[in-house]
Amino acid sequence: MCGIVGFFSRKSWLSEGDLIRMIGSVAHRGPDARGAFLEDSAGLGHRRLSIIDLSEAANQPMHSHCGRYVMVYNGEIYNFREILEEIRKEQPDFVPRTSSDSEVVLQAFALWGKAFTSRLNGMFAIAIYDRQAHKLYLFRDRMGIKPLYYFYDGEHFAFASELKGLLAVTEIRQRLSLNRQAVALFLHLGYIPSPISIFKEVKKFPSGNLATVDKDGISIAPWWQASSKVESSVIFDPGEALERFEHLLESSVQYRLISDVPYGAFLSGGIDSSLVTAMAQKVNSGPLSTFTIGFPETKYNEADFARTIAAHLGTQHNEFTVTEQEALDWLPTYFDTYDEPFADSSGIPSLLVAHLARQKVTMILTGDGGDELFMGYGAYKWAERLGSNYPLFLRNAAAGLLEKGNLRSKRAAMLFRYPDMDHFKSHIFSQEQYFFSGNEVEDLLLEVEDLPAMQESFPSLLRELRPAEQQALFDLHYYLPDDLLVKVDRATMAQGLEARVPLLDYRIVEFALNLDYKLKVKNGQTKWLMRQLLKKFVPSELFERPKWGFSIPLLKWLQNDLKFLADEHLSEEAVKRTGVLNPEEVKKLLHAFYGQGKTYLYQRVWALIVLQRWLENNPLKKNIT
Repeated sequence: MCGIVGFFSRKSWLSEGDLIRMIGSVAHRGPDARGAFLEDSAGLGHRRLSIIDLSEAANQPMHSHCGRYVMVYNGEIYNFREILEEIRKEQPDFVPRTSSDSEVVLQAFALWGKAFTSRLNGMFAIAIYDRQAHKLYLFRDRMGIKPLYYFYDGEHFAFASELKGLLAVTEIRQRLSLNRQAVALFLHLGYIPSPISIFKEVKKFPSGNLATVDKDGISIAPWWQASSKVESSVIFDPGEALERFEHLLESSVQYRLISDVPYGAFLSGGIDSSLVTAMAQKVNSGPLSTFTIGFPETKYNEADFARTIAAHLGTQHNEFTVTEQEALDWLPTYFDTYDEPFADSSGIPSLLVAHLARQKVTMILTGDGGDELFMGYGAYKWAERLGSNYPLFLRNAAAGLLEKGNLRSKRAAMLFRYPDMDHFKSHIFSQEQYFFSGNEVEDLLLEVEDLPAMQESFPSLLRELRPAEQQALFDLHYYLPDDLLVKVDRATMAQGLEARVPLLDYRIVEFALNLDYKLKVKNGQTKWLMRQLLKKFVPSELFERPKWGFSIPLLKWLQNDLKFLADEHLSEEAVKRTGVLNPEEVKKLLHAFYGQGKTYLYQRVWALIVLQRWLENNPLKKNIT
């Protein structure tokens, strides 16, 4: 696990000093080693967090045996030993200089070219420079677990694991400007979806894609898409499904326990983390270290559930109780860690648990992905209810009736008010998460633009998907890589901790995409197949409970300890100073929340605070208005 940076140009552009500054900006991602390569108008930089083969020989940038290729790479390839055997069949004389996966990855590219990615099982962002052909190649893993940003102006190209890497270059930083489309989508979703970023001139490199950069420009194309893995038939038989799922998960976890450093697992006591932990405990040679944090407030304290499950499984459990003040002390770190506006407040406890776990381990397993693959979110129920594309007058009539009811009914009314099917999925997500609707976003922004429609460019699917399945595919394309995986990556890497995600092994993803819906949701129970497998390890009474996620008492904080943030960043003066939001609309929202007791608006207030704070503290604010 590492941080990577680099650049390529048709002519002299950036200097060695620029490259060193880029590398320094991502030092937190790799505290163990630093390396740089500079030749002609190409540069590659690397910061290393050593997990497999801790020797200096495995440091990067790494040169291929033939000397033609140079690589920097962030991630882990879990099946590298099998790939090495494939290489040896074709190149019997190949003798690795290290025991690292990095050397195998580079030799695989040298042998098989761009198609080598189809052989990789892992998480990765890879940059390889061809010194002979003067070409730069980039590759990102199927699910977007490892991040990659890039800048391209038609002549000059640069990339980095985090925006910090690009902002470290004066030549790039001075040319950046605010992406107002990104602002609109942030207010709608709480995160900024790929491929855009908060800056017009910087993009997120798409997951499952590869790129070639040379003197003729840049070409980007997908090499894997979840939608293309939807098959014409599905698995109906519960016994077959359970057997295959157990086999796949055990294989995935075994792969992800390959490590030369101490490791463990995050354990919240929920279904996803409990299942990953149970399987890891099964295949591990001794007690697995598990980590959880809890808050004194009962509603947000999952520590009791995690402790009970850890005791049943026999893990070496580590529990940390975090006071509100301790969590609040991490707010500046939270804002600095996520370079773009990012309103997922569970990033705060994620930073805390990563910090505490890093004191004992260097690699951690997480349970991310289970909700998207096995229908765990309430949004999927709403997709089923509303997916028949009811005429506008019927939806408006239903919404009108619901608005006369209680708070729960008023919230449901908003879900009925989606503008059209092009915005259907983002609207359901937005309102399920209590963010701004498309109409509210347009009212909030001074420069009004239509809210972009977020639709993955699906190929012709081989079978028709239910509305809930379409919504889940939407989340796999956007919410998972651009919110949840961003949260985990930045929180863990800020602490020099590697996170691995067993449920997002591409074999499990492709398996789940082709499960009968009734094996995911049965008799109203979500994640049915996951529950059946977990019952093999843990009695159901230990994990069957309401879902509330990895939460903090954000509503309470905004009403008390964090009210100063609203006073500071959402004052009329502050809003006018940044020049992005409509001061009158912000004032109305604050009055509704603080003056009229409409507490359900707390996510909207938080999103505005996050945005305004970024606008005020961003060093490029002179380019914003």
